[in-house]
Amino acid sequence: MGIARCWQSAGVPPASPSFIYFNHFAHFRFSPSISASDLLRLSSRRLVWATKAQSLTTMATEQDDCVGTVKGQIAKLFEVSLKVTVPNEPDVEPLVAACNGKFGDYQCNNAMGLWSKIKGKGAPFRGPPAVGEAIKNNLPTSEMIESCSVAGPGFVNVVLSKDWMAKSIQKMLIEGIDKWAPLPPVKTAVVDFSSPNIAKEMHVGHLRSTIIGDTLARMLEFSKVKVLRRNHVGDWGTQFGMLIEFLFEKFPNFEDATETAIGDLQAFYKASKQRFDADPAFKERAQQAVVRLQGGEDKYRRAWAQICEISRNEFHKVYQRLGVHLEEKGESFYNPYIPGVIETLTKQGLVEESQGARVIFIEGVNIPLIVVKSDGGFNYASTDLSALWYRLNEEKAEWIIYVTDVGQQQHFDMFFKAAKRAGWLPHGDSSYPRASHVGFGLVLGEDGKRFRTRNTEVVRLVDLLDEAKSRSKAALIERGKGEEWTEEEIESTAEAVGYGAVKYADLKNNRLTNYTFNFDQMLNDKGNTAVYLLYAHARICSIIRRSGKDIEELKNKGTLVLGHKDERDLGLHLLQFAEVVEEACTNLLPNVLCDYLYNLSEIFSKFYSNPECKVIGSDMETSRLLLCEATAVVMRKCFNLLGITPIYKI
Repeated sequence: MGIARCWQSAGVPPASPSFIYFNHFAHFRFSPSISASDLLRLSSRRLVWATKAQSLTTMATEQDDCVGTVKGQIAKLFEVSLKVTVPNEPDVEPLVAACNGKFGDYQCNNAMGLWSKIKGKGAPFRGPPAVGEAIKNNLPTSEMIESCSVAGPGFVNVVLSKDWMAKSIQKMLIEGIDKWAPLPPVKTAVVDFSSPNIAKEMHVGHLRSTIIGDTLARMLEFSKVKVLRRNHVGDWGTQFGMLIEFLFEKFPNFEDATETAIGDLQAFYKASKQRFDADPAFKERAQQAVVRLQGGEDKYRRAWAQICEISRNEFHKVYQRLGVHLEEKGESFYNPYIPGVIETLTKQGLVEESQGARVIFIEGVNIPLIVVKSDGGFNYASTDLSALWYRLNEEKAEWIIYVTDVGQQQHFDMFFKAAKRAGWLPHGDSSYPRASHVGFGLVLGEDGKRFRTRNTEVVRLVDLLDEAKSRSKAALIERGKGEEWTEEEIESTAEAVGYGAVKYADLKNNRLTNYTFNFDQMLNDKGNTAVYLLYAHARICSIIRRSGKDIEELKNKGTLVLGHKDERDLGLHLLQFAEVVEEACTNLLPNVLCDYLYNLSEIFSKFYSNPECKVIGSDMETSRLLLCEATAVVMRKCFNLLGITPIYKI
């Protein structure tokens, strides 16, 4: 096989700088394949899925220390009202959404749908507006709500209490922003991302998978989900015979071969492939090497591990720069499980013979899903099915998320349908356990084609990140920071801004679209860029420092008030942070969080630039400093979820 997650994306793109990286090779043994009966014994539970659709607004009982979203809290109030208003209509879910502010802050939209259900059943209402009035009147008293009104065909508009808003923000400042985490209905999720191929350089094609996957993992982790960050590297397959024989030929004492001696991994791979294609004797030795490797012969296993380790060291350089941590469970890890999984699926009647291969036919698809090739070898689908089985049964994952380019959409559609036929996943996409494919578009160059170097080679990711840092550092020096700051401050700021700019330029786009990679645009300090946002955060920190006040003391002794409209607008946007994270998680769209962050900076600018909202030296200084601090706290959490390191001075 040897096909990693970016198998079709050679030119396709995918916070602190701390780095953690695990691999399974210390524990991996070339054990005999695992049978179907072994699989059943290994499985510690039968898969049980929810029969009722669940959304990410479900509140988990063990997470009661979190307040969840404002929308969720409003929905709970309307849930009580709906039970009183239409007691004969059970399980009516409150339909609550944020408003544009003209009529209120939130709106309940159940009236029209309820009227269509109860009309003609003797209900004491004369149309949707009357239903809306009843819903409004039956709302329980709450300190959250300042006023309610009914508009149009029964829309119930809610205006939040300014006092409650201010208290909620100040409570967050004291107790920490983790109290605002949304509460998903899942405990454990797998995020399968990055996934480069062994013996090949990580290039710009891996960028999108790596940073999109990292952000999704961070958002789920913030939401109290245990996230298994999986790097499904391409570390198994027929190409390793070619690589091992070439290693033996170039380095007879192969265990002394280092990454320095081997040099460019991509060049090493190409040279071995050229030899394989041109020399029949070498090709025959390479094919025998595959057999010996898969048979567990010690010399070949050690050579394979050596090649993997050299590749892993190269991957480390990228992950370290990006501040990304993963646990490696590559194709080889799941290889022993494949025969048992195929046997189980065969006994279920899913696997059939077709033109010498063994396949699973998928309804509505012209081509079958091949699980055993005509030569008896396994493939991408074999590994993916075995990995899914393992993740569901052994790792107890309730949500498995695969982050790859959109070119693999059909494969995942077929693979998921096969899993549903097997009874591993429920039919429908709103129940758990669930598998989701997070597709993304291309990274383009200035010419509108796939981003490559001038000699048409794909761009090495390490080089691209170093270039971003170098340009960021040059901009700092040009602004005179070389004379004001220490070298350490210059380096750390250049990294934060450079790497952050690359990440944000990708994440701010809807992942399904292509985007053009342009250093000048992403490093611009104006507009919707990481540079602008990082500088905006640093300016807020500067305001607090210039006040000379102890912000920690103010949190506990001061009082936040939202008296001015611009203060209230900013406070409301801050309070909606949790539901934005919830939406980004539910739809697996990091750009939703980027939009929120940019809008937050714009709303803050409007507040701060208003002469009526003067901060330092005003009668409301304490309150407005607390509002500045709350904005900075939420911005920092946004940066953290996006994998961007904040800066505190400019």
